[in-house]
Amino acid sequence: MSSTDLPPVPPAGDALPRVAPVHVDGERVRSAALGGVTLTVRSRPAGKGVEPALFLHGLGGSSQNWSALMPLLDDVLDCEAVDLPGFGDSPPPDDGDYSITGHTRAVVRYLETSGRGPVHLFGNSMGGAVATKVAALRPGLVRSLTLVSPALPELRVQRGAVPTGLLAVPGVALLFTRLTREWTPEQRVRGVLGLTYGDPGRVTEEGLAAAVAEMERRQRLPYFWDAMARSARGIVDAYTLAGRHRLWRHAERVTAPTLLVYGGRDRLVSFRMARRAARAFRDSRLLALPEAGHVAMMECPDTVARAFREFLRDTLPADAARPAGGSARERRPGDADDVLAATETES
Repeated sequence: MSSTDLPPVPPAGDALPRVAPVHVDGERVRSAALGGVTLTVRSRPAGKGVEPALFLHGLGGSSQNWSALMPLLDDVLDCEAVDLPGFGDSPPPDDGDYSITGHTRAVVRYLETSGRGPVHLFGNSMGGAVATKVAALRPGLVRSLTLVSPALPELRVQRGAVPTGLLAVPGVALLFTRLTREWTPEQRVRGVLGLTYGDPGRVTEEGLAAAVAEMERRQRLPYFWDAMARSARGIVDAYTLAGRHRLWRHAERVTAPTLLVYGGRDRLVSFRMARRAARAFRDSRLLALPEAGHVAMMECPDTVARAFREFLRDTLPADAARPAGGSARERRPGDADDVLAATETES
């Protein structure tokens, strides 16, 4: 293997290391095998009559990124968070496809198979780009959309996002692992917190210890850097698409009511993109958090939960009818040749 190659994806039949799923008090963890991809699903018990919600994490994250927010909403939502393919406790996809489209296909397949749609769909960063694409291409699956610092294309990329872009360059992931071989898991975690939190001091000692333990666990997985590098490349590729496949074009097509959450201290997604997003999503409400960073749902979950409750109350009253034709198999005219069309028969 040359220095410019990414590590190979383990063949579908190869045995991967068995690592016990991380459990958080009050949560259940299970696996959903969808044919070619297996997703780990984290959920909380919910009251009767509440509507389903699905949460999508960002690059390098996992379903645990929503563990602070979900208990604050479990009286109004039936909450599930997934580990996207290759992240958290989900194994790599059989086809090695970590593109935004690949992650989107996995989410659509899960929603179709589970029959939970339409859902209140949440997404952060890369998960925000995936959620946007799901809502645009499969409106019948989405009741509302909540995006926390979504990874939508910027002309002037934030300085903090440059390493992520470089990670997409062939060979950089391998070089980075060599250069940082002596870094301890705690050093890595503190670096991530400094990049993603507006104020890393908000993280408790207990939270830091849990994050370090999770980092140690992930680094033992042979596909850790492969998933990171290929997903980073998927984000960069999505930023360069033109025409009807552009992420901003998808944003303009979203019909679901949308709550946008942007942090003023975000080092990865520019705060100035909040206004553009508010214009692009036709039925949107903007929550601006000047002191928050890239993961507001982790840094200030109470504020995000309160904003969603107000959004739910004002935009989607409890007795409102679900979207017309809200079947999990509804498709918008004109999408027949879209790459996601394959999911219509695969589930």
